[in-house]
Amino acid sequence: MRPIANRRNFLQWTAGLAAAWAAPAAAAPGKVERVAGTRVKLGLNAYSFNQPLMAGTLTLVDVVEYCARIGIAGLDATGYYFPGYPKTPPDEYLYHLKREAFVNGVTLSGTGVRNDFTAADPAARKKDVQMVKDWIEVAAKLGAPVIRVFTGPRMPEGHTFDEVLAWMTPDFQECAAHGKRFGVIVGLQNHNDFIKTAGQAIRVIQAVDSEWFGSILDIGSLRTNDPYEEIERLMPYAVSWQLKEMVGYGTKEVPTDLAKVKAIIDKGGYRGFLPVETLGAGDPKVKVAAYMEKARQVFGG
Repeated sequence: MRPIANRRNFLQWTAGLAAAWAAPAAAAPGKVERVAGTRVKLGLNAYSFNQPLMAGTLTLVDVVEYCARIGIAGLDATGYYFPGYPKTPPDEYLYHLKREAFVNGVTLSGTGVRNDFTAADPAARKKDVQMVKDWIEVAAKLGAPVIRVFTGPRMPEGHTFDEVLAWMTPDFQECAAHGKRFGVIVGLQNHNDFIKTAGQAIRVIQAVDSEWFGSILDIGSLRTNDPYEEIERLMPYAVSWQLKEMVGYGTKEVPTDLAKVKAIIDKGGYRGFLPVETLGAGDPKVKVAAYMEKARQVFGG
């Protein structure tokens, strides 16, 4: 009877293995399908060094080396800090940065541009669509899997949310299709601008309806409702984050409860980078190191 028992055990084992490898159930529109569970890596958003980068006293290569020195796994190398932005930089510059990141063990986890798809003028939006598409190709050359974009700075006067959503959706769809062509996900950052709530961000993501379009979850810009409830609502759509020092309740800012953020991630499941972004006065090298240490105490390395 031993062979029969062994065969039964083998069949049970293979059935369990098949279940584990089975494709996940189809997600709701816009939600990210991923393996269950949580695995996060702390990164850095280059905007933390905005002042010295804009002043030219620091370069992106310098920031890569800073990340290497203090053990930051990834860098979101924002497009504003490349030479000639919004024009794309020469390949020589891109490949130099890519090499420096690689040899220093730092992943270029993303990049970003500032577009305005709330503009009522179709010609202005067409220009920004082309700019996003050009930078998608930059991201592909860098090996960065996601590019951060925006809706626009404000609600245009004389228009409704639904009207603006109707004209920006094809623009984002065109960008997402270009992202698919080059293997780069387009991530929409909620920035307390035209988009002020998780619900509004989700409406845009679902309207675009592409697996190459998701959320850059900016925890510091969800100020209309309870920020942690908003984070939880938007998290299933997240392809990357901006982990900030403060969250907002209207105009009031309070320190981020990183343990609450972790609990939301653990509950919902997320795999990928959590880029830290520090803001405000002070030496960014000191501020980033201090906040990164706090984040490591909660999320690990």
